[in-house]
Amino acid sequence: MGFDQARVNRIFLPEAYAEGVPYDLFRELRRAAPVCWVEEPAVGEWPAGPGYWAVLRHADVKYVLRTPELFSSYLGATQIRDPDSPVDLEFARAMMLNQDPPDHSRLRRAVAAAFTPSVLHGLSAAIETRAAELVAAVRPVGEADFVPIAADLPVWTLARILGVPEQDRQLLVDWSNRVIGYQDPDHARSSTVDPSGLTDLGRAAVSRRPAVLVTPDGHPVNPRSRAALADMFAYAHALAEQPPPGSIVARMTEAGLSTAEFETMFFLFGVAGNETLRNGLPGGLYSLLTHADQYRLLSRRPDLAASAVDELLRFWPPVLDFRRTATRDVVLGGQRIRRGDKVVVYHASANRDESVFSDPDRLDITRTPNDHVSFGFGPHFCMGAQLAKIQMSALIRRVIAELPDLELAPGAAPMRLVSNFQNGLKNLIIRWR
Repeated sequence: MGFDQARVNRIFLPEAYAEGVPYDLFRELRRAAPVCWVEEPAVGEWPAGPGYWAVLRHADVKYVLRTPELFSSYLGATQIRDPDSPVDLEFARAMMLNQDPPDHSRLRRAVAAAFTPSVLHGLSAAIETRAAELVAAVRPVGEADFVPIAADLPVWTLARILGVPEQDRQLLVDWSNRVIGYQDPDHARSSTVDPSGLTDLGRAAVSRRPAVLVTPDGHPVNPRSRAALADMFAYAHALAEQPPPGSIVARMTEAGLSTAEFETMFFLFGVAGNETLRNGLPGGLYSLLTHADQYRLLSRRPDLAASAVDELLRFWPPVLDFRRTATRDVVLGGQRIRRGDKVVVYHASANRDESVFSDPDRLDITRTPNDHVSFGFGPHFCMGAQLAKIQMSALIRRVIAELPDLELAPGAAPMRLVSNFQNGLKNLIIRWR
């Protein structure tokens, strides 16, 4: 295919994304090898994997995502890295994210009522108020790190939806750091909670946190496993004993989920639902501040907020990729994929596909239509997509309106998350007049 294999493998290596998403390489591969084989070399303490097929074009990404009968979420789960053991795989398969229809549809229905238009409408005013409080708290200072500001809003929102008490909200941050940022040494052992400020439930959960996260053979424990998240699942079960009425936890207890389904559903909302926006908000603001014309346009035209949010999600996709497993032999992009092969769709590449998006490397907040795949496609389209957009719009509009002459602080370059899965920033220092 005309590419050195080691160069192609860069799209797998977590450290490559610490330098920035390799959009130039994605562009070359879309043209010459839109479905290509990627090796999985060992990364730090993590062992090598068997390799996978990378899917890079927009049309092929959507095809894979909408055909679970050919490309399964269930067979090998949805992370590039294979679960460590059959036990871990079986546990992962209980999660809605890792199910195929019809079981996926059953689990989705169990919590869908929490995301109806009427429920979201009721949440919108509270989200607007919280966004205003966050910005008002930092406005007199003149300079701040936007990452913790951005992290607060989705954690605050999800705590309300889950029924997690205010005192325990920071637990959601720690759990997310450990799971999503496990490839980054700054996040992998996250412990930012002061137990003295937690509820009794929270303190009991912290006491269950695993002290050892290494297997007997010396490899790290899978951060998504039941063993690695014993404290989170202990908290979830304790909360479910007296769930706040109307919360997602209450809906889950009423739906008759199995123990594994309940635990993984709590994981899905407590971690995935928080981290996506926690990456998307800083990335979106950074994109605006590095494209001054678009920042000025949105400042003048706040009515463009809806299209701006979609364009920021396209330009800075919070999730870089997701994995499927081939259920049978199939040809895609001219490549014969064998049954059981891993197939990884790259949202970040699809969102810059020049056959779909005019001038795809340009940020254009007036871009419509905007067929980005940052929330997925097909049966697994993110059920929290609209809630995420409401939060993103609320905070970005408030920041632009209340922090005049906003800019990146000179000499404080943002640091990127070391991850081949999440497109995140670890800091974003901004200043204003």
